[in-house]
Amino acid sequence: MDRDAGYRPPGRTERDTVAEGVGLLLDGDRPAAEKRLSSVDFAVRTVTDRASGRRYAEVADAAEGGESRRGWGRVYLELGQRARWSVQVPHPSSDLHTDVLGSAVLRGSRNGVLVLAGAHRRAGSGDAADGAHRGDTVFAAVCAELLARKLPALQLHGFADDSVPGYEAVVATGSTSLGRGTARELARGLERGDLAVCRAWAHHCKLEGRDNEQTREAARERVPFLHVELSRRVRKSERQRAVAARELAAAGQELAGRGAAAP
Repeated sequence: MDRDAGYRPPGRTERDTVAEGVGLLLDGDRPAAEKRLSSVDFAVRTVTDRASGRRYAEVADAAEGGESRRGWGRVYLELGQRARWSVQVPHPSSDLHTDVLGSAVLRGSRNGVLVLAGAHRRAGSGDAADGAHRGDTVFAAVCAELLARKLPALQLHGFADDSVPGYEAVVATGSTSLGRGTARELARGLERGDLAVCRAWAHHCKLEGRDNEQTREAARERVPFLHVELSRRVRKSERQRAVAARELAAAGQELAGRGAAAP
């Protein structure tokens, strides 16, 4: 996945259809979800995590060459559990290893939904594929569906090591104080793992995510939303990535107790 890969902006009906299909899956109606999603060449399959034996539903492009041509992304949710929160990865590839980190966070917790954008943020024309800053992507539509269901969210990003001097992580809660307690616990946990953390509610930090589509949507829906940035050095280190994944999974589990469960 790189900036030269294909991306086709979805029409409104297409992105709404994927979001509605995910909603039907959350409601436990897999046949209806599969029928809805198939109308835009998406499919649902069951995958199993070899380490834990847990089973997940995967929503992904089924069209021939669709994933590389359309770049609309994927969604994973744990089967047999009511979804209570989501982890979002809007910039896979361009934010190195955030997709790997997102999957580790999902696997390290319960009741979660993982939403992955399907293209490099610079793919296509201009910023058309940027799920965090465009409201007309499949990624944004799915995240809006989850937030409308009052599922708290944790969104993962990455920054160049020199972008926020003196820090290896930025933890923010957007434009509200919802989820602030969870954010504080996350910051303390990351610091216990030897990461220097900038707390956006206590200091002026760069990369606070206040202009993200999902940040604004969470504020409108009055749903806790954590925006987390990690330095490239942390994301490149397998050890530090594992530390971050553990603390992020714990934060997700805490968020799960703060939101409504999808039926």
